[in-house]
Amino acid sequence: MTAVLLYTPPLILLHPPPKEKHVIICCVSGASGEAEASQGPLSPVLRISQLDAFELDAALEQLVWAQFSRCFQHLRPGLLTPGEPELRALLQLLIWSFTVYSNSATVGQTLLHIRYRSTLVPGPHPGPMSRQQKLWYALLTVGGRWVRERLPTLLLGHAPDLGMQRARGALAIVGGMTKASGLLNFLLFLRSGAFPTLTERLLGVEPVHSRPQGPRHLNFSYMNRELLWHGFAEFLIFLLPLVSASRLRAAAATLFAIPAAAGRGRDVGGATECAVCREWPTMPHSIGCGHVFCYYCVKSHTIRDMFFTCPKCGAEVATLEPVKLQIELTEMHPNYE
Repeated sequence: MTAVLLYTPPLILLHPPPKEKHVIICCVSGASGEAEASQGPLSPVLRISQLDAFELDAALEQLVWAQFSRCFQHLRPGLLTPGEPELRALLQLLIWSFTVYSNSATVGQTLLHIRYRSTLVPGPHPGPMSRQQKLWYALLTVGGRWVRERLPTLLLGHAPDLGMQRARGALAIVGGMTKASGLLNFLLFLRSGAFPTLTERLLGVEPVHSRPQGPRHLNFSYMNRELLWHGFAEFLIFLLPLVSASRLRAAAATLFAIPAAAGRGRDVGGATECAVCREWPTMPHSIGCGHVFCYYCVKSHTIRDMFFTCPKCGAEVATLEPVKLQIELTEMHPNYE
């Protein structure tokens, strides 16, 4: 009886672990479900992020067009000018097919982890862009830009009759209304933070985050470093014009000059090298020290800098006098064997 009593507790203790495990799994799954349910709609995209995406897209289009134009730089000048609107439209369609049509996001939006979602689907979570919305997006962006660039040229090519004048007037009115609508839409975007362009508002698509956003940690180390370097560069730009390079060179030459060189005085008869250009002195002149200068070198430096000093010894200009050099000519006889 005692053995049975000693053996029964382990049997009783073997049953609770599976129940506890099941309870833990249920709690975890329930917590994850509550987290998914409490996640709610995605946080709105910042206005600056949407504008940065447009700037990145414009920079990409300009880069692609520059690379494409460089392929024809060795051909006849102006070769691409007649068909430039059509070529730009083809490149924009190519970019659209690999970005918006395939991923529902432009290149700039992909870099900033943003993508387009349709607001026509009811509910807290917006649905993806439909195929019709993508095609209309290409028609309004690429086609609209092509019409703005090509239609004035087409109208100018016809005879100036009454019909053409009416067409130009209607085109001007439509263009003005489009610009006014774009301005009004941009003001609404600054107020609400949604639909930065008129095309997005007409199609019912808006940028959203492509993945859940965590808390934003602002780090100003990069900004502080950039401000420091910009301030240092502006200080150098202000200081360098006030510094005389010749005076600095003269001061350095004075500190590291050989003492014997300073005791030569005005004995410049044997000098065969200009202290400025290091060449044979042309029209040699002296400024009062033991070195000789070309007339052009010393005159140009004294006109530019009234505090010009000798680059070798640091002596200031006392008097500008010509120097007579002693030139010794030796006759060389060839050796005949």
